[in-house]
Amino acid sequence: MFLAIEIGGTKLQLGVGAGAGQPLQALERRTVDPAGRSAGILQQILEVAPDLILQHGVRAIGIGFGGPIDRSRGAVIKSHQIEGWENFSITAWSRQTLQRPTCLGNDSDLAGLAEARFGAGKGHRVVFYSNVGSGIGGALVIDGELYLGGKSGASEIGHLRPHWEQPGANHTVESLASGWGMTAAARAGLLDGEGRDDPSVRELLALCADDVSRLDGKFLATALIRGNAFAADIFRQGIRAYGWGLAQVITLLGPDVVVVGGGIPLTGEEHYLAPLRSCVEECVFSPRRGTYQLKPAELGEEMVLHGALALAATTV
Repeated sequence: MFLAIEIGGTKLQLGVGAGAGQPLQALERRTVDPAGRSAGILQQILEVAPDLILQHGVRAIGIGFGGPIDRSRGAVIKSHQIEGWENFSITAWSRQTLQRPTCLGNDSDLAGLAEARFGAGKGHRVVFYSNVGSGIGGALVIDGELYLGGKSGASEIGHLRPHWEQPGANHTVESLASGWGMTAAARAGLLDGEGRDDPSVRELLALCADDVSRLDGKFLATALIRGNAFAADIFRQGIRAYGWGLAQVITLLGPDVVVVGGGIPLTGEEHYLAPLRSCVEECVFSPRRGTYQLKPAELGEEMVLHGALALAATTV
């Protein structure tokens, strides 16, 4: 058996499994407190992992981290949500404290590996996975193996720039189409004052009690499903930017399947996936049309764990 540890900005998960997509033998979830910094998360791991290791005869550990990593050093470069992770060698810490071989992967990469081997991409040779949540990530899997690029990584779909005339790193697919990006656009639109006479604007302001800081991606998605026109326009713009990005990936890489995960696509087929497919088809290189499938992820909240287990299985 192997132990998987998923470290995110808001959640911590630990799961035990065989690393081949079978149901988990054990699963523990904890809420992350940002005030506790990285040290608080490490302490939470120490409160749970040793018992799981002993109870299930764990031979190796795979860690999926929500942020940039240095695979060659087994180190976290930084977290965008939790302080204290800068240049932290988490594999060395794990080997020393948990006494098991340990490997490290980015959470998007491991989610993509799991979906390609065990989920929506199973049975297909070339699978591109992308998640849309607070950020946007990607992973390319060919013949069941992650393509990790050269020294600087690969598959960073969220950092494509739809408009070349817009300089700087702040005008990206992620800044336009992620939950954070759409929330920022909605807040700006509500604060500009010009649309105050629009019933859909008034509805949103009333729902958040005129405090736009309460607005987030889930809030917008709920308003969209209820038929709010302002929220629908924000989603339309985000879907268009993301669909453009996926079309570039399909044009360049020619995947058999594109698997879409994360919280934002859970808005559903009618409000998110169907318009996304239409946008991709519109923007993709015409010979690619009809050659790929675009499918929702299947493994739910456990996908990173399954990818981390598969990674851990390669160490023994």
